[in-house]
Amino acid sequence: MPKVSHRSETVPLSPFRKLIPIADKAKAAGRHVYHLNIGQPDIKTHPRAVEQFRKIDWDVLEYSPSNGFASYREALTDYYARFDVPLVADNIMVTTGGSEAILFFMLSCLDPGDEVIVPEPFYANYNGYAHIADVRVVAITSHIEDGFSLPSPEAFANKITSRTRAIMITSPNNPTGACYSDEEMASLAEIVKEHDLFLCADEVYREFAYDQPIRSVLQIPGLEEHAIIIDSVSKRYSATGARVGALVCRNPQILAAVDRFAKLRLSPPGLGQMLSECMLQDDRAYLDGVKEDYQARRDTVYRRLQSMPGVFSYEPGGAFYCFARFPIADSEDFCRWLLEDFEHEGATVMLSPGPGFYATPGLGRNECRIAYVLNVDDLEKAMDCLELALQVYPGKTELVVDALSSGRA
Repeated sequence: MPKVSHRSETVPLSPFRKLIPIADKAKAAGRHVYHLNIGQPDIKTHPRAVEQFRKIDWDVLEYSPSNGFASYREALTDYYARFDVPLVADNIMVTTGGSEAILFFMLSCLDPGDEVIVPEPFYANYNGYAHIADVRVVAITSHIEDGFSLPSPEAFANKITSRTRAIMITSPNNPTGACYSDEEMASLAEIVKEHDLFLCADEVYREFAYDQPIRSVLQIPGLEEHAIIIDSVSKRYSATGARVGALVCRNPQILAAVDRFAKLRLSPPGLGQMLSECMLQDDRAYLDGVKEDYQARRDTVYRRLQSMPGVFSYEPGGAFYCFARFPIADSEDFCRWLLEDFEHEGATVMLSPGPGFYATPGLGRNECRIAYVLNVDDLEKAMDCLELALQVYPGKTELVVDALSSGRA
């Protein structure tokens, strides 16, 4: 029998999807599973997209240009102008979701064996894309005790080697919900200019910054040749199935390199672009309502976590995730146990184990990511399950973790 590739056998597993078969068994056995493991919101998709979809009258669903429909890219320039990011349409490469934009960044800006520095914990699929591109992720650890703030400039400088080509950040952050300050972004800008690096910022949660707006990397003077944005409509408009993202920058060499890869896959989704373009129209009232909803969900989850003995969390500033530390020895075992052996009133809760969001072995073993993507009533019930589960979990530890006593994990 022919053997599959070593690459396929060693690609990292998704920490938020690998327990799905166990969750499916729990549901088949009659239990309700509150899915807080993945960023699939229950928020209704922007109604303009639904209306437009119902009106479609196409005879042929044809290819779009490799860089995306011109009308959509022009509409995106108006969108970015709201955030004081002046662009022209040719600065925008439409992609098949934000995922393809990340892969295009790695393939275009780094050669095999090159290094990209990423603050951990980070979006777990970065590891997978780096694996495909044969790029080495160099992790720089941020800490829950500091609210997962950006590590110091000195810490970044200590990670830079002759193979370093880029720094990659996410703000607002998945999985932590941290939002980096203007001062943090300015210090990072100085590092990339001093060492002539690319700075790639995943800004897909831009609208969901609850305490203060984030500063885009394309707003920072002097980064015209360095800065790249990863963007997507998936979470902004609750349209994860549209599969439309973008890579945005002002460096013509990067855009030309990305275009070569884009032409190989021919076209980003034409139907998704059409729906995404219509969602940009009159979207502010929709986004304001969604942001208010997510903020209420954040407040619910944070309040409940704060009341659970032995649990340490912090108030996330953005996105719709919270990363918490629990009085458990092994979060992988805990998340599996929740699905296999625990139920409360016919239900259980599904979380994402912490280690999958770290590159450094051993970190995250007593941490989990919670995606607050359900309505407040369901979140309350999910938190009831979690609180009761922690009381009876056989792998519970006696260590009470707080900001003063936990130390660095």
